[in-house]
Amino acid sequence: MSATVPPRMSGLDWLCLIALSLLWGGSFLFAKIAVTAVPPLTLVLARVALAALALLVVLRVAGYRLPADRRTWIDFAGMGILNNLIPFGLIFQGQTEIGAGLAAVINGMTPFWTALIARAAGAEPLPVAKLAGIAIGLVGLAVMIGPAALAGFDASAAAQLAVVGATVSYGCAGVFGRRFRALPPLVTATGQLSASSLLVLPAALLVDRPWTLPMPGLDVAASVLALALVSTAMAYILFFRVLASAGATNVMLVTQLVPVSAMLLGVAVLGETVTDRQLIGLALIAAGFACIDGRLLARPRPAPG
Repeated sequence: MSATVPPRMSGLDWLCLIALSLLWGGSFLFAKIAVTAVPPLTLVLARVALAALALLVVLRVAGYRLPADRRTWIDFAGMGILNNLIPFGLIFQGQTEIGAGLAAVINGMTPFWTALIARAAGAEPLPVAKLAGIAIGLVGLAVMIGPAALAGFDASAAAQLAVVGATVSYGCAGVFGRRFRALPPLVTATGQLSASSLLVLPAALLVDRPWTLPMPGLDVAASVLALALVSTAMAYILFFRVLASAGATNVMLVTQLVPVSAMLLGVAVLGETVTDRQLIGLALIAAGFACIDGRLLARPRPAPG
């Protein structure tokens, strides 16, 4: 049986998808600058709280309302923990040691964990092509982390594994988030970010005591604002636009564009270097994603008539 071919994307859809990859790829650049002066928990709080405020305004303008029932807010809290608090915290912690490009490439492992967790939860089958894709992706991850993980944890290996942990959390969120199918996506995004803000606030105040931190420089403050308003709030809005226009299968192509965008931004803005090992790992992860995605293996359907 041939795989289902996703709908053809328009030129505007491709432009929006590339723009989305730059917004999400930019999040690794902004985070790398911000973590030089802002502790991870405080940075998580700033990102989710400012983004939630922005989306609450958008929600109001769009004529939507957040649900008021307790069950939905418990689900928002669960989604916020899996999709915001855990992964953002781990990525920010990891980026205190590794570059924006490397963090983004490792983050490209998210679809692999999503497929594995969906199979474990009984939500989706795991055919041979997807299983092969997962194996190829894991080889790519092993190539990037390198022999340091076997020789003993150094700071870089621990940071890379923290980002791996973030991708596992994203994979869990991908399965958990299916319960929100009946809600408009913008409502779900605003609800989870609002719940995340309430959950991380006491932890950030208790652990980081942000009022004791020195005033950040202009570059750090601008990066925090960009991380929240551009790479989170604006990116969610653009994501939903592409989702509505091109469908879920096509919008997931952004997963492969984000590492490239982040790597290029890291080189151009931060002067980061890209190693051969990172490029090989990126190529293997891209090949594994192609197997999971299935469109390269799909046979086009004959035109009707």
